[in-house]
Amino acid sequence: MFHRRDLFWLLLLAITVGLIAAVGFYVAPLAFSAEAAEETPDVVFVPTAHDVVAKMLEVAGVKKDDVVFDLGCGDGRIVATAAKKFGCKGTGFDINPVRIKESLATVEKFNVGHLVSIEKKNIFKVDLSQASVITLYLLPELNGRLIPQLDKMKPGSRIVSHEYRMTDASGSQLTTPDKEIEIISREDNTKHKIYLWTIPLKKVGEKVEKVDPEEKKKG
Repeated sequence: MFHRRDLFWLLLLAITVGLIAAVGFYVAPLAFSAEAAEETPDVVFVPTAHDVVAKMLEVAGVKKDDVVFDLGCGDGRIVATAAKKFGCKGTGFDINPVRIKESLATVEKFNVGHLVSIEKKNIFKVDLSQASVITLYLLPELNGRLIPQLDKMKPGSRIVSHEYRMTDASGSQLTTPDKEIEIISREDNTKHKIYLWTIPLKKVGEKVEKVDPEEKKKG
């Protein structure tokens, strides 16, 4: 026979268990959502036409001794094409598991596995200092967010972007490209823009100190 005291403790235990279960129910999805959000791509994958890829690599002046990083590599076609055509090393970065799988298949198809690696990684956490060429097909604001990383690259390194410049969240231009060209792709019969920057980047509004040639001679 239960006494009132026993019933009280049983009720208290049931309430406590219920509260713990409720907290767990809400916390677990929130943690999962936070993790999922961190791994969500910032852009929808749209493949770059193959002839545009070839032009991007040409504009960047890719050579055998270059190291190419493709940020947001999609199906891996850019970095794989660079390795196949020029014999250079490269790495493709993406956070979408589907894109990683496609990229690995492309690397195998191009038979460049000895030159190209594919990594599942947030592009804003990648150390770019070991690359000499960066290829991009991201939105302009995302390109702009990469500037602190790009600034750590060696002088003379090149950045080539399909379609978009580098801007802030308001759309204001942050850098001045060294070159801007247009190409009409035979693959999709569409006009495309390609932008090229060389490190150090030319920042918009940044004052460049001019040195008098005569003063330079005196020094």
